[in-house]
Amino acid sequence: MERRSTAVLDMRGLRWASQQGSVRAVLGRRPGVLEVEANPVSETATVVFDPAQTSVADLRQWVHECGLHCAGQSVPNHVCDPMTEPGTDGHDGAHATGEHTSMDHAAMGHTDHADMQQMDHGAMGEMDHAAMGHGGHAGHAGMSMEDMARDMRNRFLVAAVFSVLVMLWSPMATDMFGWHFGTPFGMRSDIWELILSLPVILYSSTIFFTGAWQALKARTLDMMVLVAVGIGAGWIYSLVITLTGGGEVFYEASTMLATFVLLGHWFEMRARGGANDAIRTLLDLAPPRAVVIRDGQETEIPTAEVIVGDTLLVRPGAKIAVDGLVEDGESEVDESMVTGESLPVHKAAGAAVIGATLNKNGTLRVEATKVGSDTALAQIVNLVQQAQNSKAPGQRLADRAAFWLVLVALAGGGLTLLVWLLAGAGFAKAMLFAITVVVITCPDALGLATPTAIMVGTGLGAKRGVLFKNAMALESSARIQTVVMDKTGTLTKGEPEVTEIVMAGVVSEAELLPLLAAVERESEHPLAEAVVRYAEQRGANGQRAQGFQNIPGHGAIATVDGRKVVIGNRRLLEREGIPLDDLAAARDRVAGNGQTAVLAAVDGKAAAVIGIADAPRETSAQAVRDLHEMGIEVVMLTGDNHATAERIAGELGIDTVIADVLPGDKSDKIAELQSGGRKVAMVGDGVNDAPALARADLGIAIGAGTDVAIETADLVLMRSDPLDVPVALRIGRGTLRKMHQNLAWAVGYNTIALPIAAGVFAPLGFTLRPEIAAMSMSGSSIIVALNALALKGLRLPERN
Repeated sequence: MERRSTAVLDMRGLRWASQQGSVRAVLGRRPGVLEVEANPVSETATVVFDPAQTSVADLRQWVHECGLHCAGQSVPNHVCDPMTEPGTDGHDGAHATGEHTSMDHAAMGHTDHADMQQMDHGAMGEMDHAAMGHGGHAGHAGMSMEDMARDMRNRFLVAAVFSVLVMLWSPMATDMFGWHFGTPFGMRSDIWELILSLPVILYSSTIFFTGAWQALKARTLDMMVLVAVGIGAGWIYSLVITLTGGGEVFYEASTMLATFVLLGHWFEMRARGGANDAIRTLLDLAPPRAVVIRDGQETEIPTAEVIVGDTLLVRPGAKIAVDGLVEDGESEVDESMVTGESLPVHKAAGAAVIGATLNKNGTLRVEATKVGSDTALAQIVNLVQQAQNSKAPGQRLADRAAFWLVLVALAGGGLTLLVWLLAGAGFAKAMLFAITVVVITCPDALGLATPTAIMVGTGLGAKRGVLFKNAMALESSARIQTVVMDKTGTLTKGEPEVTEIVMAGVVSEAELLPLLAAVERESEHPLAEAVVRYAEQRGANGQRAQGFQNIPGHGAIATVDGRKVVIGNRRLLEREGIPLDDLAAARDRVAGNGQTAVLAAVDGKAAAVIGIADAPRETSAQAVRDLHEMGIEVVMLTGDNHATAERIAGELGIDTVIADVLPGDKSDKIAELQSGGRKVAMVGDGVNDAPALARADLGIAIGAGTDVAIETADLVLMRSDPLDVPVALRIGRGTLRKMHQNLAWAVGYNTIALPIAAGVFAPLGFTLRPEIAAMSMSGSSIIVALNALALKGLRLPERN
């Protein structure tokens, strides 16, 4: 079977939405490359490839052939990735995932300690410098979005100054404003305009000409081709007229065209840079350095040099560098930056900790268990990047349409020129209309319509610990009509707790709880742990049991402060000859409600019935209410008995209960719900939920669940909070709404603008000049970007 690996490549210089076509064309034709998705908003590309045929080093070289910079894979600062450097022996910088699964594992290159030591010091120094100095992308020397926006601004300012000067000496200024300025040294005005236009053509516009050349080399058409044709055709025509003795020229049209395109894309880059805030924040979360204890000595080293088995010393206020297990110490750890969980989590010896989280108050010694690309943060970053680079069905259609739109624009420009010439117009006028058609039809807004919305949507989810694996998951989440939730571990905490105590009046609850806690501390049964927790929360401490007897399958007996205490089921009390008396009815009621009824007796008399159950999570009821407000049906699917399931459903307000379901039958139940034509989401956390997650239209895995469940799902809730289910669906609905709005705007804009630009309404006195067309085209792209960014204001449910 074909092997598949996935790499998210940094692609600095991917300025335009239409450049995606060049990247796909160049890489898609290479041996071993299976899938390519480029994202101009994040300046990355997700490439699925066969590691037996190609490597990340090959991909990197091929990206250079697109005219773009690529230093390797896009990874967090703390992941040092020498495998993507030239000259590395036998490594491709990406883990092969073997058999293809529904989700290829993050393939971001992993460096072990031996590899690090084999590298020469110069390479290490260069890598450390790159890792520390490039805003979240290790080893990348290309231009960041901020750098590109700054470069675009500089090109615009030069173009603006000289375009205004060209305008002052152009015939248009004389005709419109009556201005007339003399030229230096008495030269012809068209020659002076030619000289003034040179900085705009030779500096400001070079990105268009080089971009067009790269696209044509890749045997594709993009926006660069259109802009280069628009600017170049007008300027070359004017140059020919100037060199052949003079005449009507329009240097001002070419220079103003370049100016407005540069202005529009400067603003657009600034706007869409905000769409990448979430991933940029994630990339920079991990600390650049860590304190490790080696040979009994504390040593501060770059995080990239931490190896599995190292002991980290994490002081109060410091970030934990990598994933690990606490060896010693206790503290509260703020995990909100990774999981979205707002409350600090208590950590003690044996507890797992996540890299990039913040140690609040105690000193911890942590054994490193996962480093580099294996850390949770690196996996999350890779998952988010792959989601952002994936395509929704609507975007795939838009990408194909963008290519044909370029072709239509070029053909339309030629046809417009011909029609106006046949209509008797002068060549200069016909050329102006043709250039206007070419410029105004640029498909950049169409190419940005959905990637920008997907970037914002996935970033919004990542901030809440809601990880969409791909654009399809975003789109599917917007159409969900029924949410099916597993009970244990999803709607409930997955551990028993005391829900009620019914006293018989033999002793008070304050007297009983210390006695029960003393006996149950000696037991290892989960129900005993629930009783101890309940008693200790109410101040029952210090008592010790003597003569403890564990009665398997029944309960326990012991003496506490000279009093004989029996705790267990009805059979144990019957064996001890203790009648239930008035507690019999209470015991039947508790059991009938789906709870486990535990009986307690003191000195031979029945003292209490204790109801123990798997209690709902604090936010489960609110999650169900929020889903109902969205018009979504909620179904509980569980293997538990009907009584237990109905009790939980009644507490939470769930519509439908499907109980007593065998693990293998869960996916069949999902299929039954889908057979009615409804779009169904399944929320689960266990191995037995995996088939149902795969069968559902949207599989949602609780983050604390098993790897198999997370692997199979389309969406992962990192903080294991059911309230994040409606959050995810709201984000999906909001993102899809923005995608549709942007696509409608982009298509509608081109539909209206094309006939206007071609001069259809010229007989009515309504025409567009190329520079106005450029302003309109750029404005369209800015509107699309700003509309997507408005998604950041989406109102999401918060905990009450």
